[in-house]
Amino acid sequence: MPLSKPLPAELDPSARQLVTDLRRLRDHSELTMRQLATKTGYSAKSWERYLGGTSLPPREAVEALARITATDPVPLLALREVAADTWGSRRRLEPEPEGPARPAPGRFPHLALIAGVAALAVALLSALLLVLRLGDDATPAVITAAPRSAASSPPPSYTCHITRIQGHWSAGINKGRDTEIGYGDSGADVAEAQCLLRRAGISPGGIDGMFGPLTLRAAKTFQQREGLTVDGMLGPHSWKALRG
Repeated sequence: MPLSKPLPAELDPSARQLVTDLRRLRDHSELTMRQLATKTGYSAKSWERYLGGTSLPPREAVEALARITATDPVPLLALREVAADTWGSRRRLEPEPEGPARPAPGRFPHLALIAGVAALAVALLSALLLVLRLGDDATPAVITAAPRSAASSPPPSYTCHITRIQGHWSAGINKGRDTEIGYGDSGADVAEAQCLLRRAGISPGGIDGMFGPLTLRAAKTFQQREGLTVDGMLGPHSWKALRG
């Protein structure tokens, strides 16, 4: 399938970015669709739909492609989570995810025999354990939860103090910095951005200083509204727009 084929127009920015990233990984790997199917367990036709933007790839398919291309799957899975919220409203419904390809019946009879023997062994072992358990004292074991380490410190808490200073909005948390932040980051810069996103009328979830899926969605929504590059990364241009 030629991956230069345009993506469906109804794809939202998150889904479009996800498919674009998956295409890039596949192009860099130089794998054919058949090779991709062999290495991931998902059929070539399934990958044609996933990379063509007509079907939302399952989490397992995304993880498999990231694994064989030595790529961190976390950003891809975050994009998929955001895209899944809007995928159901598209004109075409998502088909049931296909599982890994299974061998046709009769091709590998010895595998079926081994599976049957293993299942029988598990059943016999379970029955033996049940008999032994019934013969033991019925006094239940007391399970004590391990005490939490006294040295562990509670996560920092942030409070938005929205003020207008010399024509710019501030939440009073990161001293006006415009450090670039993105998915997976944490700290005062993220909390400042969360406060300013909420001030702009877009909920990032809680003000916890964690750049997770909800903050990623809010950042992309804000960037799209402001006519900025919709990549979920908050750099100088996005900070300038947030501070007004």
